[in-house]
Amino acid sequence: MNYRRGDVVMHCIHGLGKIVQAEERSVYGPAMLYYAVQIGDMTVWVPADDNLGTRLRPPTRGDDFQRLLNILNSPGDLLPDDRHERKELLTEWLSDGRAESLCRVIRGLFRYRQSHSLNDNDQIILRRTQRAFVDEWSHSLSITPAQAENELQHLLASTVAINRGLP
Repeated sequence: MNYRRGDVVMHCIHGLGKIVQAEERSVYGPAMLYYAVQIGDMTVWVPADDNLGTRLRPPTRGDDFQRLLNILNSPGDLLPDDRHERKELLTEWLSDGRAESLCRVIRGLFRYRQSHSLNDNDQIILRRTQRAFVDEWSHSLSITPAQAENELQHLLASTVAINRGLP
């Protein structure tokens, strides 16, 4: 996919950003195209190679966002109790850069947190993933990040109540 200056994109690790520059660079061998993505106060250079599709993607369109909320409304996958296995699994899920994967990680960790304490790595992954998802949500549906965060917390809390048989 070719991006242009000003395009809003989702970075697989850092979340919502904007293409601010594209230039040929020689980093490890022959020159190739790199995109400079501004994410908050950080600029990330992303190579336009065969893995570009897992590193950058357009934000989910507003009319497609409901399917993501359905994933968040699901019970969530069971995560391994072993912290190394859990970290490896979550990293694997996030490696494809898809919005669905963000939801899967959030649901999985939210479910895991109902019966276990989250270790430092779990908390970092959950915070980073939620921030990226909330930013994408607010962009896609043209709402504030605070509104998206509140709706996310409400959705996750109501799912726990339903799963426990509470009103």
